[in-house]
Amino acid sequence: MKNICLNIDKVAKFVSKEGIAAYEPQVKAAMKTLEEGTGLGNDFLGWLHLPSTISKEHLADLKATAQVLRENCEVVIVAGIGGSYLGARAVNEALSNSFQWLQTNHNGPVMIHAGHNISEDYLYELTEYLKDKKFGIINISKSGTTTETALAFRLLKEQCERQRGKEMARKVIVAITDAKKGAARVTADKEGYKSFIIPDNVGGRFSVLTPVGLLPIATAGYDIEKLVEGAASMEKLTASDVPFMENPSAVYAAVRNALYAQNGKKIEILVNYHPKLHYVSEWWKQLYGESEGKDHKGIFPAAVDFSTDLHSMGQWIQEGERIIFETVISVEQPACHLEIPSDAENLDGLNFLAGKRVDEVNKMAELGTQLAHVDGGVPNMRVAVPELNEFYLGQLIYFFEKACGISGYILGVNPFNQPGVEAYKKNMFALLNKPGYEEESKAIRARL
Repeated sequence: MKNICLNIDKVAKFVSKEGIAAYEPQVKAAMKTLEEGTGLGNDFLGWLHLPSTISKEHLADLKATAQVLRENCEVVIVAGIGGSYLGARAVNEALSNSFQWLQTNHNGPVMIHAGHNISEDYLYELTEYLKDKKFGIINISKSGTTTETALAFRLLKEQCERQRGKEMARKVIVAITDAKKGAARVTADKEGYKSFIIPDNVGGRFSVLTPVGLLPIATAGYDIEKLVEGAASMEKLTASDVPFMENPSAVYAAVRNALYAQNGKKIEILVNYHPKLHYVSEWWKQLYGESEGKDHKGIFPAAVDFSTDLHSMGQWIQEGERIIFETVISVEQPACHLEIPSDAENLDGLNFLAGKRVDEVNKMAELGTQLAHVDGGVPNMRVAVPELNEFYLGQLIYFFEKACGISGYILGVNPFNQPGVEAYKKNMFALLNKPGYEEESKAIRARL
């Protein structure tokens, strides 16, 4: 079986092979720090060997719970924010039909996300949509008090109990939360919900391969065993005993740090040429932004969907300030086959493409763009994914996670905390006069 593959040929004119090789000692030190758990954030390394240690019994339990939801729900709401929803959404949207919303016959429940914003219109429209639906909820929150998710769950829980009755609600509401403490744990135990544990040593942005990601993915009907198998294979391919230049995560971490430190490339743009990968980019942005953006350091993670965004962001990327580099995720084999027809009048001038597959045109757009951007001063890396399936998505997830841990330690930050995330919450609670925030409320209102 093939594996995803990292190609760094198009960074050669910006960083030499010797320049990349010079990072080997730092990479090895970072990997040793990860393996020995001696660095900052070492209490959040549970993801490191998670793929190879997930038991068959655990996967079976998740699949059985997913089947209960699939059999009893037309719609399943996944309530969560940040790492509590982006990983599952990335996998589900990468594997789903692009037009499933318009289909009348579904082979499983429609998956909808909530608790990731505080939009009254969004929540009102969601509750209206659900009025005649048999729906269930996967509530994902370690504390149960994260404002966005707790607010959505309060509304949805009440509606589910009112529409479906307490007994059925108890059957179709699942909690993924802390093992012992927190509001969500208390609620789950009190109501008798089926529950799964968020491991204490796995942070949200690294939690795709815990129940946080696996249950929603299984509920959508995808093969979580293959997903874990793919991740476990990448765990081996990026192990400490793999030679530096043969280790894709190590090389990716080294190249991006070399471009940042030596070439002033402060922005990394993750590029895809497949719209189903949009939420993979959203997940990646959180992974790297939250891991590296601290101590006034860090590459800013951005993302574009090509060729769509070539018609909006292409000009800036081609000729704007030269502080960017690109990492392209390229799907080598599409799932479908569609050829371009010939047209007798040829008014659009496209008959030269007649008989070609649409994907061939897409691949030439990718290659042409890469050459143009490199010529324009934008280094390019390419991550080739053989096809979009659970196995390769598992590989891709672990590849980026491992590289993130290495890269963060090379940068000299704690890749596993996120102290800056709390700043907006303190201000919001003060402005809302939350009990216990009286002094903060008084201080912040004096500034308005």
